[in-house]
Amino acid sequence: MSTTIVPAEKSHLTREEINRKQKEYIFPSVSTYYSDPLPMDHASMQHVWDVDVPMVELAEKLAQITPGALKKSYFTNSGTEANETAIQVARMHTGNFEVVALRHGYSGRSSLTRGLTGMNTWRKGTIEVGIVHAMNPYCYRCPLGLKYPSCEVACAKDIESVIQFSTSGRIAAFLAEPIQGVGGFISPPKEYFKLAFNIVKQYGGDFISDEVQTAWGRTGRKWFGIEHWEVEPDMITAAKGLGNGVPIGLTVAKPEIADSFQGMTISTFGGNPVTSVTARAVIDIIEEDDLRTNAAVVGEYFRKKLEELQAKHPIIGDVRGMGLMQALELVEDRETKKPASAGTNALMEEARKRGLLVGKGGFYGNVIRMSPPLNIGKADVDEAVRILDESFAALRK
Repeated sequence: MSTTIVPAEKSHLTREEINRKQKEYIFPSVSTYYSDPLPMDHASMQHVWDVDVPMVELAEKLAQITPGALKKSYFTNSGTEANETAIQVARMHTGNFEVVALRHGYSGRSSLTRGLTGMNTWRKGTIEVGIVHAMNPYCYRCPLGLKYPSCEVACAKDIESVIQFSTSGRIAAFLAEPIQGVGGFISPPKEYFKLAFNIVKQYGGDFISDEVQTAWGRTGRKWFGIEHWEVEPDMITAAKGLGNGVPIGLTVAKPEIADSFQGMTISTFGGNPVTSVTARAVIDIIEEDDLRTNAAVVGEYFRKKLEELQAKHPIIGDVRGMGLMQALELVEDRETKKPASAGTNALMEEARKRGLLVGKGGFYGNVIRMSPPLNIGKADVDEAVRILDESFAALRK
């Protein structure tokens, strides 16, 4: 049966404008298939309707809010796919193959992204060549046994050593989370990423900021976590919060990097109309309700309350994080820093019984991770802290 193209009845953009924006804000170019791509809106039986594409409008908005020269987007369904795409593009752009990631980092569930992940609990059954891991900026458990700031952020300098001794000397990319999520909300010193960026560039790599957990105002005042470290990445990957529950993955790159993509690729459901409209609505709500500022203000209040808990309960060894992304690392003894893994599980259960759900993370499973909704208020924090206080007290009994 032949297919009939039914002209759109309503469209605020011409087909030419849509196609121009698509080439400007989305990669790879759809001209691989058609010299003049046809934007589709919906279909019924053998009929399809052409109209402006929500994916293009979302990509244009992302180009406006991402830092630096980031401009072209590729949409998938998850953070895993976003990171896969970023590594693939970096290898094409640089002509290099090897990738540096960080210990304690988490990058996804595919074979490649499990290979990027720097914890053995997530790497079972995975063997990926061309990936090496540098030490991470875990100040509470410094891998070098040093103290910040007298350490002069020596952990960042390890990236260069890893490149020199564990790679060919030229790399495709360095991929890192601004704050390591699964690793336990490990937050680097302010100098860390500037040092890392300069090293990566010296050895030919693209700098990829994995913002699957840190984007969309989560860290407070900024759209993306890496902006707090005053670094402009070559690519950003994101997911989770952008869809507010709807599956979405995003890889956004500088134009010259995006345009280096070779060959063909497709994400069947990536950038579909429903997801694109949802994601754009999420961004609009964050802007209209100024949730980035709320994350900063309420996050700072939350941090203060958590530090008060630390002063009261010896099991809390460290408080860290940024904005509405806060963590408590629990230890059996503050001097030895022996992880309180069993105590963490018990604390979670005590909190659950009292109506508060919290997550955990960290290599030792001893970090309470808390990422409440961006629109919470100080009263919500007070209630959560009250329950945590009671829960810690119950553990001591």
